[in-house]
Amino acid sequence: MLTLRRSKERGHAQHGWLDTYHSFSFAGYYDPQHMGFGPLRVINEDRVSPAKGFGSHAHDNMEILTYVLSGALAHKDSMGNVETLYPNDLQRMSAGTGIVHSEFNGSSTEPVHFLQIWLEPAKQDLKPSYQQLSLTEEQKLGKLVRVAAPAGTGGALTLHQDAEVFIGQVEAGGSLSHAINPGRQAWLHLIRGEATVNGQTLATGDAVAVTNEAALTIEGVAPNSEVLLFDLK
Repeated sequence: MLTLRRSKERGHAQHGWLDTYHSFSFAGYYDPQHMGFGPLRVINEDRVSPAKGFGSHAHDNMEILTYVLSGALAHKDSMGNVETLYPNDLQRMSAGTGIVHSEFNGSSTEPVHFLQIWLEPAKQDLKPSYQQLSLTEEQKLGKLVRVAAPAGTGGALTLHQDAEVFIGQVEAGGSLSHAINPGRQAWLHLIRGEATVNGQTLATGDAVAVTNEAALTIEGVAPNSEVLLFDLK
């Protein structure tokens, strides 16, 4: 079964320096019908104005993924990591027993656009840790790239949860496929473009919750449509 979550149905907040959309309940947006999906708790699509950002703040017991879509994102945390992420870069923080971090637009002239993703860990109070991964457009085109998985399978970022995360691009007229093992479910978010998922048409920002399906077929309608796929227990 596929359950659509249209982009326009997401929570939205405009804070001046921050334009943000929430796929699930977050901060001032509360929807009891959309509290998360399995261990997937947050997908926020954020656009941050030049030289603005999120000041130092704390998290614990959460797997946090950030994927930069355009611009530059300057990261600093209490583990000593100081990094700037650019388009196609991902970072993973396991907050565990507790971290403090900040995320700022690394440019004084251009906005930064990124996805912030939270997954609940399978175990509490892990040792905090950080990883980073860079993709290329060539790597993503025509395939689903595993970017996060338990124990860092195949060079992916390490998740402390029975979850796999994939990113891929599909050309107009092309297709991608993904098998879903029995007892598992999926969430697919269309980052940009237009595509069909098992016959359902998705536009930029749309998503679909997938249950009781053996496989997904993603067919491109617009050029270079990009998808974010979660395979979850």
